[in-house]
Parts: sequence; C-alpha cells; structure tokens
Amino acid sequence: MAEITFKQAVADALREELIRDEKVFLIGEDMGIYGGGFGVTKGFIEEFGEDRIMDTPIVENGFTAMAVGAAMAGYRPIVEYMFSDFTTVAMDSIVNQAAKQRFMLGGQVKVPMVIRTPTGSGTGAAAQHSQSLETWFCHVPGLQVVMPSTPYDAKGLLKTAIRNDNPVLFYEHKLGYAVKGEVPEEEYLLPIGKADIKRSGKDITIISYSYTLQKALKAAGMLEKDGIDAEVVDLRTLSPLDTETIISSVKKTGKVLITHECVQSFGVGAEVAAIIADSEAFFYLDRPVRRFGGMFIPIPYSPTLEAQAVPQIETIYEQAKELLK
Repeated sequence: MAEITFKQAVADALREELIRDEKVFLIGEDMGIYGGGFGVTKGFIEEFGEDRIMDTPIVENGFTAMAVGAAMAGYRPIVEYMFSDFTTVAMDSIVNQAAKQRFMLGGQVKVPMVIRTPTGSGTGAAAQHSQSLETWFCHVPGLQVVMPSTPYDAKGLLKTAIRNDNPVLFYEHKLGYAVKGEVPEEEYLLPIGKADIKRSGKDITIISYSYTLQKALKAAGMLEKDGIDAEVVDLRTLSPLDTETIISSVKKTGKVLITHECVQSFGVGAEVAAIIADSEAFFYLDRPVRRFGGMFIPIPYSPTLEAQAVPQIETIYEQAKELLK
C-alpha cells in the first residue's frame, strides 16, 4: 500500500489505462499543456503525445459529440470538462446521443466513454462553477454515475469505468483532490454499483457519497464522543444504486440520515428515502427518514454563505442529534 492523494489516484488510473489499451485517449479543455483544470493530467501530453491527449476549444457539445462517435467506432475516449457545470453545454451529446445509441441500435454498437469532471463547492468559484448536478444524469437511462470519496475508490472505479462498454459520468470533488488514503501498488478494479460501509455502527445509518462522505465520517467521530455509534455508508455509485447495502444497514440501525451536497429537493436523498420506504427496511424504522442536502439556491460567491449552502461536519452532526431525540 502507498498513501497518495485522490488526485494522484485518478492520474495513476488514467496513466495505467492509457498504457494498457492504445484505444484509450483523453480529450477536453486544458488537459494537455496546462495539465487539466486541477492538474490531474500534468505531464501526460509529453508522455503520450498530442494524438492521445487532445486539447480542445471551449466547445463542450462539439468535442463530446466527437467522443461519442469515437466510442461507437471502437475507441475508449475519456472526456474532461474543467467544471461539472459545463455538462449543461453538452446535454444533447450526453443525454440524447451517448446514453441512447446502444439501445436505439439494438446493441449493434457500444458507447465505451467516460466523462471526468470536477464537481462541488468550497473553492469560491460562485454559482456557475460550483454546482452539484449529478441527479440530472441519474435520471437518464443508459448513463452510469460514479462519485467516489477516497483515493482507493477513485482509482479502482475509474479503471472499471474506462473498461466499461457504457457511458459513465465520473465526478471528482474539487476539495476531494487533496484527500489522502492507502492505495494498493498492484492493479485492482472495483465494481460499479456496489456501495461500501466506511464505518460500522448500530445506532444510526448515515448515507452519503463524494466529499460529503468525508464530512459524514468526521461527524460520526463527533457522535461517538456522545456515545452514539454511527454507521456510515458510502454509495460510491449513484446509478446503478446498491439498494441491498442500503436496506441492510437501515434494518440494523432503525434510523437513517441521508446527506449530500446536491440540492435536497428532488435529489439523491429523495430516491434513497423512497427505496427504504418501499422495502422491508421501512418496518425497522424507529424515526422518519431524514434528508439533509444542499439549499435550493445558487451557490453564493461569499465563502461564509457558500459554506452555509451545503452540509458541513457540524451541521451533519446536528442533524443526526436532532433525529435521535
């Protein structure tokens, strides 16, 4: 095992897959000479050349459409947007083309492509560069949505996503790039669609993903000082969703808090709550399911207001305490 950052884990996964399969290539904004908006692909263009590390103009729908065509022709493109907000510019290529071609053509083609993009708030980038829009893509049949929280998960899931024959949205939280964790030096893959219990407990289940999962773990540490044993479930992938792990944990604890950065209204938490309500876990609940997501507002530029717009360690702790009253 080596302790590395989330950013390094992503870079290692990309490099290994570029070396392993000559059909893999990277395409997107500033990923070449600049090395990516957050430095993930720094040095790649010198190592692999311009034929495989393709810098593009700022035309997201155009180069995403090119990637869809390349994927249908047998390549494995990895698209990068500088910010996840820019998926809005490429919605036609993602939602109407990448997601649907395999179904519409009766399985005669595959669309093996990954869209990597930094997501979330916390960097003072304001309303057009700080959104969490993952729920949009969870609503689209044909797309898979992956949001890891640790370096170990990031590397294993990204390698799996690149080898997948379906389009995958792979979100990397901006603040999560600095998270450190142990990663095996030998090759490994992690399955898409399988959640992970990051902390075992018996008194309450806290369900989360991406960088909010890191906050949930710290909130669980605060709860432990109060004698409360919290179980923390990391969804890791949102579509497909691991309903079995969710239901099993809720049946064990009888109380559940779902927390995420995307807005609470119509969010991932609503889907998870509905899954619990429609399952046998409902009869094990001691309290109503509680959702705690981002406020239904654009992300403010002010650091103080920005922090208030999304769940934080202290507010997750407070929500759990309130639920347990």
